[in-house]
Amino acid sequence: MMENLFGGIYRNKTVVVTGNTGFKGSWLAMWLQQLGARVHGYSADDHGSDSHYNLLKLDYPTLFADLRDKEKLAAFLRAVQPDFIFHLAAQSLVRESYRQPIETYETNVLGTLHVLEAARHCGTVKGIVNVTTDKVYQNTSASAGYKESDPLGGHDMYSSSKACSEILTESFRKSFLTGTSDYLLASARAGNVIGGGDWAEDRLIPDVMRAVYASKAASIRNPESVRPWQHVLEPLSGYLLLGQKLLEQQASYANAWNFGPSKADSASVRDILTLMEKKWNSVRWTSEKPEHNYHEAALLQLDSTRAEESLGWTPVWNLASCIEHTIAWYKSCFENKEVLSREDLNRYIADARKQNKSWCQ
Repeated sequence: MMENLFGGIYRNKTVVVTGNTGFKGSWLAMWLQQLGARVHGYSADDHGSDSHYNLLKLDYPTLFADLRDKEKLAAFLRAVQPDFIFHLAAQSLVRESYRQPIETYETNVLGTLHVLEAARHCGTVKGIVNVTTDKVYQNTSASAGYKESDPLGGHDMYSSSKACSEILTESFRKSFLTGTSDYLLASARAGNVIGGGDWAEDRLIPDVMRAVYASKAASIRNPESVRPWQHVLEPLSGYLLLGQKLLEQQASYANAWNFGPSKADSASVRDILTLMEKKWNSVRWTSEKPEHNYHEAALLQLDSTRAEESLGWTPVWNLASCIEHTIAWYKSCFENKEVLSREDLNRYIADARKQNKSWCQ
């Protein structure tokens, strides 16, 4: 049964997902409901009628409000009385952070502080996973992949704001969460996440899918850039596994964690486009110099050894499978108006069981 995954820890738990209307947040809320959790969402908006959140038609309460409104957020948590919080709400786009640096920092740093502080005074929260990004590291184009102990940094405003969120998380834990009655706080850093239902601007898969739907070629900025690509369900299984440990009050897991693909599945943008073309002949693209030449890292890879050795977490799907499921989702949505998210989740869990992943036994 789905509710028995992750030791059945989420069954009948009240779980808040901030950013639940976003790409990852909507997938996470769907999975949590399947796990038997009582989900509550907190997001700035619903991202429109075609958003994954709206396409799923899930039945759970969501408060549409801004993280920067600390009084409203605090009142929300007092009313909901959550057992656990997955904090995903953010300004999550690199290029947007150049255009809106103040909003990016207010949301990603001050907004995170509001969540942590409101949870501290709520009285019911047992754990929080603060979701950041693989871009928190000081990028030296290292081919070995960044470990959790590597220096934090960030060339652009988004990356640096998320690095600040990581520093804040560690500082808050050391400053305020030292007693046995306090909640446990961890952070999670994922790779370039793909999958059905992502419509964000300036992301590879959504840009290509919008072009397909418009019967034109997508304009690609940096086809040789290398990223750690992974299906959205991969880091979510890591977040949920980490959350299980925190709910079990295992304090040694209140730390920073990478959840990335295997090194073999890091690939260039061009490689991803080639795989996409093989799965859907409507995919077309051209390489064009961007109007604004904002800095973007040429090479980025994660080392998830800590998650593998300490959590027993490893990816389920390889890169080819990730692309196959992602293209099938968009193709089904485009041609048949069918949303395959629940089917993808069921396939993912079935494949995890075949691989004897500890969290699904």
